[in-house]
Amino acid sequence: MTASAMHDPRITQALDRALELGETGIAVAAYHRGELIVDAVAGLADAERRTPVDEHTLFPVFSVTKGVTATAVHLQAERGLVDLQAPIARYWPEFAAHGKETITVAQALSHRAGIPQMPEGVTPELLADWEWMTSHIADFAPVFEPGTTNAYHVLVWGWIAGEVVRRTDPARRPFDVFVAEEICAPLGVQDFHLGVSDGDLKRVATLYGGNDFGLVDEYNVSPKPVFPGADAHNLRAMQQAVDPGAGAITTAGSVARVFAMLAEGGELDGVRLLSRDRVASFSRPRQDADAPDRILPIPVWFGASGFWLGGKWGASDPHVGDHGDIIYSPGAGGSLAWADLRDRIAVAICHNNMDASAVMEPERTFAPVVRAVRAIIDEREAGRR
Repeated sequence: MTASAMHDPRITQALDRALELGETGIAVAAYHRGELIVDAVAGLADAERRTPVDEHTLFPVFSVTKGVTATAVHLQAERGLVDLQAPIARYWPEFAAHGKETITVAQALSHRAGIPQMPEGVTPELLADWEWMTSHIADFAPVFEPGTTNAYHVLVWGWIAGEVVRRTDPARRPFDVFVAEEICAPLGVQDFHLGVSDGDLKRVATLYGGNDFGLVDEYNVSPKPVFPGADAHNLRAMQQAVDPGAGAITTAGSVARVFAMLAEGGELDGVRLLSRDRVASFSRPRQDADAPDRILPIPVWFGASGFWLGGKWGASDPHVGDHGDIIYSPGAGGSLAWADLRDRIAVAICHNNMDASAVMEPERTFAPVVRAVRAIIDEREAGRR
């Protein structure tokens, strides 16, 4: 990749247009056929201080985190340490309490475990206490009969999946250490943080907005003290918490590199983490995929393996593409990462104005950026023919 290609004027213009449409700070990275083709930023990391976004700026990406956490679960399955069809209680015996003994790993991955709630009384400090979180989750009683209902586990999903990984790791490493050592290090990913160190806090972009999703929260799935918006997530306690479902703070390039590994069928730059067949299975819809989700007030087209799926008109995000061999992870406020398994494309877009996702006219704020990335890819493909 030449320096001039990495700074394609189409991307610069698209990012400027995104700022005009309402973004504050924004970053995009894209891979095509395993090669980094776009890595660019624009705007302000802190609007009050007029601090510009640069290549070191870290963005909270909320549920984009789930794509990396799902990858960690599948890595354990790849190693024969997790059977996705087995009850979670096989690996986490305390989890069996109060009628949860039959809930499988696969049901949890696909948001069909029936326990979307967060513990009562959770605060940022308690959320950051892994043992407090997992002990309370183990003591949950299901809200819905396990395995029967699509019910997006907005926040709690991360600790369910993360504890399965921790319990099946022979070294019993904390989840953030597992991800750093087993996913990030092999891939050369340097800026994916599940808990930001003291020294890196100054690099974290200030979030704006996103404090009201319009979710009628009947089941305490997203309580106000830890709600995925700026009020909670600008707090140091949240920035330094290990939250495997909605807490990663990262660069677009770091996220895109993990998704590029998926787009390349589980291998990137000679490093294989997952088998090609396993990654191909990620685009399989979950059970009863067409049934409404009981938590999210939007159409949900979700997979069996922990990812949202492309190709469903009216449900899939059109930014990611228009066919079914696409897996993606959207985050609160609009952050987005996807892997196109057919066309070998991976893209991540991060930002800090969480209200910008509500902009629809004259177009969505990410639309110019996506168009520019696709124009570069189309040009590359034309050059191959």
